[in-house]
Amino acid sequence: MAHIVLIEDNPQTARMATRLLRDRSHDVQSFQTGEEGLLALFSSSPDLILMDLGLPDIDGQTVIALIRQQPTLAGTPVIAFTAWSPDVARNMAKAYGCDGVIAKPIDTRMFAQQVEAFLHSSPVEDSTAKAE
Repeated sequence: MAHIVLIEDNPQTARMATRLLRDRSHDVQSFQTGEEGLLALFSSSPDLILMDLGLPDIDGQTVIALIRQQPTLAGTPVIAFTAWSPDVARNMAKAYGCDGVIAKPIDTRMFAQQVEAFLHSSPVEDSTAKAE
């Protein structure tokens, strides 16, 4: 079981992602804004962060930069969780300092496996891209 923080402003996507991960016995905390997510992250030690790059309050780049500045979070995998086109998503994830990308909309058959692959450092190649 992993502790996963999801920062996602779309309520339906957040509910689906949370349900799929909890079905695999993961502990998931979900936040709709960068500010809420950051406040929670600074007081917890997640195993992985799923980060929407287009948030309504703080852009993903700023949130990720703040995460990377925290010694307790610096090594935590941050996965871009985005509906951007694959090429744009990979480039932005790399520029932002993410460890990989999971595309939206969620493939409900593969989503939990994609997340778990990042927990084990071996991404599922066909639908998850590691930021290079």
